[in-house]
Amino acid sequence: MKKSYSKYIPFPGVPIKDREWPSKVITKAPIWCSVDLRDGNQALIEPMNLEEKLLMFQTLVKIGFKEIEVGFPSASETEYEIIRTLIEGNHIPDDVTVQVLVQAREHLIEKTFEAIKGAKNVIIHLYNSTSTLQRKVVFKKEMDGIIDIAVAGAKLIKELSKKVDPSTNLRYEYSPESFSGTEMDNAIAICAKVMEVFEATPENKIILNLPATVECSTPNGYADQIEYFCKNLPNRESAIISIHPHNDRGTGVAAAELGLLAGAERVEGSLFGNGERTGNVDIVTLALNMHTQAIDPQLDFSNIPAIREVYENTTKMKVHERHPYAGDLVFTAFSGSHQDAINKGMEYMRTSGTQYWEVPYLPIDPADIGRDYEPIIRINSQSGKGGAAYIMHSVFGYNLPKAMHPEFGAIVKNACDKAGTELSSNDIYQLFENEYLKNEYPYRLKAYHFSHESGNGHPADVFFKGTIQFKDQDYVISAHGNGPIDAFFKAFRDVSNEYELTSYDEQAISTGSDSKALAYIQIKNSNGKTTFGAGVDDDISVASIRAIISAINRLCRE
Repeated sequence: MKKSYSKYIPFPGVPIKDREWPSKVITKAPIWCSVDLRDGNQALIEPMNLEEKLLMFQTLVKIGFKEIEVGFPSASETEYEIIRTLIEGNHIPDDVTVQVLVQAREHLIEKTFEAIKGAKNVIIHLYNSTSTLQRKVVFKKEMDGIIDIAVAGAKLIKELSKKVDPSTNLRYEYSPESFSGTEMDNAIAICAKVMEVFEATPENKIILNLPATVECSTPNGYADQIEYFCKNLPNRESAIISIHPHNDRGTGVAAAELGLLAGAERVEGSLFGNGERTGNVDIVTLALNMHTQAIDPQLDFSNIPAIREVYENTTKMKVHERHPYAGDLVFTAFSGSHQDAINKGMEYMRTSGTQYWEVPYLPIDPADIGRDYEPIIRINSQSGKGGAAYIMHSVFGYNLPKAMHPEFGAIVKNACDKAGTELSSNDIYQLFENEYLKNEYPYRLKAYHFSHESGNGHPADVFFKGTIQFKDQDYVISAHGNGPIDAFFKAFRDVSNEYELTSYDEQAISTGSDSKALAYIQIKNSNGKTTFGAGVDDDISVASIRAIISAINRLCRE
């Protein structure tokens, strides 16, 4: 039986020798061109209305795009309307160039020139399909016939350009559509002919856009195509090499990065990869990948949540939870080992004074792109001991002692197992409060008094006197000690003599006039069993006593 995969033709590869791109690195941002309003918009179930297009355009300008493909004005009245609205409404900043796409067909080109009247900076983007497969099954033409179509279109554009107002800065772009499926020598030949028509020079460069209209190979295959094209194109210094990767194989970002290594200087793409079929290359990911390599991407993604909101409202598309940088869960760790490493990394950032971002599992500081720290660690049954401690610290300011992490982590994990779902930060705080701060049985502190004494035959300088309730019975206890904790422990021996202090930590959990003290006490009983207690009060001495009683009560339950 014939296997289904055997009907496919493998990518033939490019006859390139001594390829150079594998040894190169990206050192600067390319020229960016957004195609959200054209390629992205035409791929939507519900294309953007005029108001939504204006909002998207303004958002792209705010991000920092200097070249924006705004539509295919000859395709429909709505496409024509957006370019006229942008021009007549003075929505296009002087440093932004709008790009309009047109097929190499006479009546479409003429309509396009009508659409751009009055614009200050315009790129006329001409294209026709050149791929082996389309020549075979769609156009039924040899390559010479395809070249003739491109040349005729370029000549008409060149002629109509003479009638454009001299104040308009008009530039040219040509795309051999389906470049990735075109024989490289044919792609070079058609581009060279178009360059001749437009009289491209180093001072007046043409943009040659080389689309992976369909991804045909692994990213290195696309890089080979770009390098081969760059090395063999006549008059190379008179062209800006642009790439327009799609994402059919799910490797659009990688293909774009390798394409830049191979000689491309410009990238066409869209926010979050919106576009036909599996989409265009995602410029958000590309730019922020550069950001993480200490390269200025020349685009401002410092408020990803706001950009995402505009994108989702205008396109009616949703950004996936695992989408790089922007997804709801991409900075979230549920795994215990990940949580522990992130927690230690965040602590290192707080205490080391390093000038670099050095947090395991987080390639970018969420704050750089407007993301919050709170969701970095979320708690479910897979979480470890450090996760709950991180939530208590990052959200509520509670610095649990490291030795307390396993104990509280086990409490939280048990609650997750019972709930069968994730616990919110408030759920975790409630567990802590109920387990430690509101733990008043069987012992409860009913009354207390501290005084500082010296002399009178007492070497200690603190006296404690108070009332402890055990179940339903009250005990008045008192003792001298060398501090409040020591005095209380000595007094408590009148009730029980089986507990001793093993560790003590304290912190302030707020500032200013409403500041409170938080104490963590670890005690051990006569059987060697240890546990923690916690207490909060305006007075650190009282907080410490409450923590001792909390720990004793927890040992009594076990």
